[in-house]
Amino acid sequence: MRRLLTTLMILLVVLVAGLSALVLLVNPNDFRAYMVRQVEARSGYQLDLSGPLRWHVWPQLSILSGRMSLTAPGASQPLVSADNMRLDVALIPLLSHQLQVQQVMLKGAVIQLTPQSEERRPKDAPVGPSSRISPPEEERGWTFDIGKLKVADSVLVFQHDGNEQITVRNINLHMEQNDKKQAHIELSSRINRDQRDLSLSLVADLDASNYPQQLSANISKLDYQLQGADLPSKGISGNSTFVANWLEPQRRLELNQLQFTANDSNLQGNANVVLEEKPQWVFDLHSSKLNLDGLVAGNTNAVTATKPAQQAQLQSTLPRPIIASGIEDTNYQNLRSYSAQVKIAASSVHWRGLEFTDVQTAMTNQYGLLTVSELMGKFGKGSMSFPGVLDARKNEPQFTFNPKIDDIEIGPILTAFDYPIALTGLLSMEGEFSGDRLNAEAFRRSWQGDASVTMTHSSMQGMNFQQLIQQAVTRSNGDVEVQDYYDNVTTLDSFSAQASLDTGELTLKQMAGKSSVLELTGQGTLDLVKQQCDTRFNVTVLGGWKGNTQLVEMLKTTPIPLRVYGPWQKLNYSLQVDQVLRKQFQGEAKRRLNDWLERHKDSSKSKDVKELLDKM
Repeated sequence: MRRLLTTLMILLVVLVAGLSALVLLVNPNDFRAYMVRQVEARSGYQLDLSGPLRWHVWPQLSILSGRMSLTAPGASQPLVSADNMRLDVALIPLLSHQLQVQQVMLKGAVIQLTPQSEERRPKDAPVGPSSRISPPEEERGWTFDIGKLKVADSVLVFQHDGNEQITVRNINLHMEQNDKKQAHIELSSRINRDQRDLSLSLVADLDASNYPQQLSANISKLDYQLQGADLPSKGISGNSTFVANWLEPQRRLELNQLQFTANDSNLQGNANVVLEEKPQWVFDLHSSKLNLDGLVAGNTNAVTATKPAQQAQLQSTLPRPIIASGIEDTNYQNLRSYSAQVKIAASSVHWRGLEFTDVQTAMTNQYGLLTVSELMGKFGKGSMSFPGVLDARKNEPQFTFNPKIDDIEIGPILTAFDYPIALTGLLSMEGEFSGDRLNAEAFRRSWQGDASVTMTHSSMQGMNFQQLIQQAVTRSNGDVEVQDYYDNVTTLDSFSAQASLDTGELTLKQMAGKSSVLELTGQGTLDLVKQQCDTRFNVTVLGGWKGNTQLVEMLKTTPIPLRVYGPWQKLNYSLQVDQVLRKQFQGEAKRRLNDWLERHKDSSKSKDVKELLDKM
């Protein structure tokens, strides 16, 4: 054992002595000019190393430098700059004058992908066959190779021409590659912009063996969390996995085997884009659940449809700041910059407190002409379809939709869009509508269109037409009795109308409804902005009468004018029962007097009866 320990100590002393001799005999500054030449020869970029290079022996043999920068030809700002750089090198290759860099580590790096850091050619520069200098086949002296790259606590500044700068902070990158140009990448970073914070963590395997013709990456992990203004109080978080392929000849990026989650929503499928001057997108996605309410905050129109806990969540959301340069593009002009084909199928979609199933969407965008060939789904036992077109090729966009609705329960729809109308029933509708903006407020104020509307088993809370008329009749005539109690609701087995919408005013014509106890016809208007109405009905009460048989039979065939008007939340009404009954009684009296005259033409009182008829 003593001999073994002695041998190990001798080996350790020799190793330490060898490293010390190497550090003393080899000056790392001898590599400075060589590295600068190699970087420029292989990429055209200018490497600048500030301060002397020095050795660092433990725990890894490394070369340390001070501040460094990497600048593209003709650029006014460096592409990469760092407070310090560490090159972990292999020991054995140094003995044969080879600089094999196993890992490059940048601490406090700033990466700028901006117009100022892009490569620029002098205006009078000659045009050669290539913008890069090919490295010589044989190099005298040292050789140079890199196997690993590590970036810690760094910053990326990204800016496209004319766009706002985006800063990516806290970048931590670890990349390892082999001699087959296959790399393993681990990356984490954080982006803060407009009072929003996005955290990312990524693990990927990159295959650059066929680069630049093809580049592929298997993203095995992509976790993210987005928090801040104009978002749900708990933010949006999730993960994704996919396989990405870049095909240089076609300039085509493919995303296959996509798995994406956002809170409790998910998407799967494939997507690809051809990056031409105007990109061409193709999406084919499906989902088992899309909870849109969980991804959008501050939806005040849907608050009444949510649970109290959800209401508190919406109220605690911070508003997004108003930025003058970030005004919403209400002209949809961004649709002109690309073409797209999109197919999305979802088993369940939760929106504004409503649950839709079997949702199918198919749409195409041809540089500003968006055609929605299919947008359909089921709600309860009914179905709905909203095909349409958005033409954004001109300064003023134009929407045209042809909705078709079959047996949709109307009550939850009215609640979801904050209409204070206590109406229930199965709605069917078919029509055509057009407008210039796609939101609920624009529909209330500026849309136009016509539709045919029918409803079955409808009930309107707050007003009972039958009760109003019968109580008015009993007050005017004591010979008629009615039931003492009714629910405060008007129920119809069937209802139909022709609807016309014009900049906030909904006109209903040819209204007709029927139930076992009443029939009605009428017309009216509803102001969607002021939430007021003015409707006139002729209501015939068919049942519920007691008393004078002859009078009851007359009432069953007599339409009573009824006007309903005022704010939706506090409706008023007026009846003209007295006038109608008076006319009916006068008509009945004239009929009887005429009958008497026919039977008593020669009577001495016939003259008086004729004078009475003339006065009536």
